[in-house]
Amino acid sequence: MSELRFEWKNMLAADLGEESCVPDLLGERILQNSLKFYLDETDEIYEGYGKVADSYPYRQRNNYKRQLKEKQIRTAVLENNQLKAVFLPDYGGRLWELWDKNENRNLLYTNDVLQFSNLAVRNAWFSGGVEWNLGIIGHQPYTTEPLYVAETHTDEGEPVLRMYEYERIRGVTWQMDFWLDDDSSYLKCRMRIVNESTEVIPMYWWSNMAVPEYEQGHITVPASEAYAGTGVECRKVSLPEVDGVDVSDYQKIPRSIDYFFNIPENEPKYIVNVDKNGKGLLQFSTGRLKGRKLFSWGSNAASDHWQEFLTKDAGRYVEIQAGLGKTQYGCIPMAPHTAWEWMECYGPAYSEELTAEIYDKSFEERKRYITDYLQKTQLIGKLEEELKKTKKMALTEAELITPGSGYGAFRKEYARTGHLKFVKKTESMEKWEHFFETGELHCPDPETEPDAFWNGEEFLAYLKKTTLKPLAPNYENWYAYYHLGILEFRKGNDKIAKEMYETSLKLQENAWALHGLACLSIHEGNKNLAALYAQRGMELKRHCLSYQKEGLKILSQCEAYRAILQQYAAMDEDMKSIGRVQYYYALGLVKTGRLEEADKLLNSEEGIVVDDVREGEDSIQDLWEILNHELYQDKASLPYRYTFHAN
Repeated sequence: MSELRFEWKNMLAADLGEESCVPDLLGERILQNSLKFYLDETDEIYEGYGKVADSYPYRQRNNYKRQLKEKQIRTAVLENNQLKAVFLPDYGGRLWELWDKNENRNLLYTNDVLQFSNLAVRNAWFSGGVEWNLGIIGHQPYTTEPLYVAETHTDEGEPVLRMYEYERIRGVTWQMDFWLDDDSSYLKCRMRIVNESTEVIPMYWWSNMAVPEYEQGHITVPASEAYAGTGVECRKVSLPEVDGVDVSDYQKIPRSIDYFFNIPENEPKYIVNVDKNGKGLLQFSTGRLKGRKLFSWGSNAASDHWQEFLTKDAGRYVEIQAGLGKTQYGCIPMAPHTAWEWMECYGPAYSEELTAEIYDKSFEERKRYITDYLQKTQLIGKLEEELKKTKKMALTEAELITPGSGYGAFRKEYARTGHLKFVKKTESMEKWEHFFETGELHCPDPETEPDAFWNGEEFLAYLKKTTLKPLAPNYENWYAYYHLGILEFRKGNDKIAKEMYETSLKLQENAWALHGLACLSIHEGNKNLAALYAQRGMELKRHCLSYQKEGLKILSQCEAYRAILQQYAAMDEDMKSIGRVQYYYALGLVKTGRLEEADKLLNSEEGIVVDDVREGEDSIQDLWEILNHELYQDKASLPYRYTFHAN
């Protein structure tokens, strides 16, 4: 029999910090949203379908720091006599370690620290293990958040670890059931996404596997062509050689790049990563998970720096992934009243049949041997059968161990997900429940941060109904008008949004409506007005770091560089030490001609460490190059610590 247990693991981890106090109305740069495509008409990539500009109603996770300290991290462990799987239920349910007990070998790349960096849709992300991404393009909103955790059993009595949540942007429930059969060398993962709405919605799923970048290692996948994404363009290429490089030999790849493998419909869906001795990970799935991907950081200074920035001493990794679509550049249409289900297996690539001699062959020969092995053993055919067989188990209520967020409890449709228990667990959720039941919205002190943000036409209509008429319960509630302003702005109704924000301010001066007006003014192209709103809000929330950082971001977009310097001068000394704040200060110095002061800051012994530097961001590099040109006539070399642009 296998075992499920919950333990604590001592790890070096950064402080995740508080969520941003303001909603994400300006968005972050997402590399996949700006590609040029060179494809055939039959490729059927849903380019741009389902793309979103921001993470609303989720807040940004942008207040973490890079300092590490010893912490106890909760784990869920599944173990039998062949495998040991370790999960992080409080960090998106990440499969953190997968040990082949026969070889005493971890098949995944497991980071030695939890070091957060700006690569996810909500900013904070960390490398290592297998991450489960759904809903919208990118590293998903729950990647650093606790999930619902529950326990049930298979028909054979094996314990099942269940993790689930409600994804608010798409309005879907997702469920993951994990178990180990007795004496099995494969971790079984049964996934389920449910669209209970009456609308077709864009859907996205990619299982993101961090695996070691082995010396003389390589990957194998049953494809002869791939879609190559460089961050600038996407084009179709033949495999395995691309521009004279065998890309299955990932250490030879020169720069950061995605390869999405175009697996024929009738081929088994799998991907393998092994070292020079044929030891490593085999992942395969049922047919719905049709896509496979290789991501390499490449081999250059920026690539090396990113790998080092994400870890302490765990070394280099590559990502292999499995997804619903052919690429990650668009979502797949999901029909109304639909449940999508599939199974994935993770286990050792090495076996009596798949030996080192097989893995030592060419890409084409490896592909043929592994495909023949999977077809001969019927591993995938049996997995398709098990998907059907375990449907009853997947729809059975499990014993709740710990809750996740409370938002799923407010769903109206739950015919296909009624077996999942959602809990309203906070005082804030109780207040919102009172609003939904009575129409009366709480009216907090404007000094306190907004407690929740909501989306959807039903919510907007209900809020209007309970607010806009003179006798309505929220007619004089500044908080209600603030939320109306957000929702109208996101619908593109700028005129109405402005009226709602201004009404909120008339009822009660508050920094939150000022932030909304600043974002609206940027959208309308009125930078001067946006800067005025931002500064007024910053004065009201002088001691709130996340508001100050957001204000500086807005001022930089408004090119209000003197205002940046004025606001920086008024900040607490602790805030002035934050890397992102120092970057904006240096930007203000450079743009106002105070080059020597900026040079002293950037080229000091400590320099500027921007904790949340964005993947693909070259802002601090650009600043340094301006100084190099103006002060040193382009004679200096870019310091390694500022080298982040991997392309």
